[in-house]
Amino acid sequence: MKTALIALGVVLVALLVPIGCASSSYNHLVTLDQAVQAQWGQVENVYQRRADLVPNLVATVKGAAQFEKDTFTAVAEARSKVGQVAPAAQAAPSDPAALAKYQEAQDQLSGALSRLMVVVEKYPDLKATEGFRDLQAQLEGTENRITVERMRFNEAAQAFNTQRDSFPTTVFAGFFGDRFKEKGYFRAAAGAETAPKVQF
Repeated sequence: MKTALIALGVVLVALLVPIGCASSSYNHLVTLDQAVQAQWGQVENVYQRRADLVPNLVATVKGAAQFEKDTFTAVAEARSKVGQVAPAAQAAPSDPAALAKYQEAQDQLSGALSRLMVVVEKYPDLKATEGFRDLQAQLEGTENRITVERMRFNEAAQAFNTQRDSFPTTVFAGFFGDRFKEKGYFRAAAGAETAPKVQF
């Protein structure tokens, strides 16, 4: 009788330990996945803030720089493209291709806004207006927030990917298919590794 109880105890421990480990791994992956999703929401939030500032900025500049139609068209098209990829952005944290597409659209808007700021340099009266200065300060602050939130997203994705790819979690995560798919990262824009040439 005593031997049977010991054998039963060993069997129960042999069953409960893996179940406990699996449960712990699952719960930890869920926690990390939720952290990535929450951080992705922050990234989208600051990008939306920028998208909301663009029409006001364009309207302010348009009044003073009415002959710069190509620049305004480029900004409008880039903002429109950001709006088109926004619905697919929900899959972006777990789909590197969707994340790359989202980032490409945002980079195009960044480039168009940079060109708009170059146009502004030709109009000193515009730069002197309080409304434009306020919009420019808000846009610069938003760009800084975007950089911070992208960095935080990459950190959350790294924590998830590290846990997901660690043994034995990697074996366990494979049973859930796409539920615990590896997360993508924001990357530097193409050509960012080349230092700009400054000419005086």
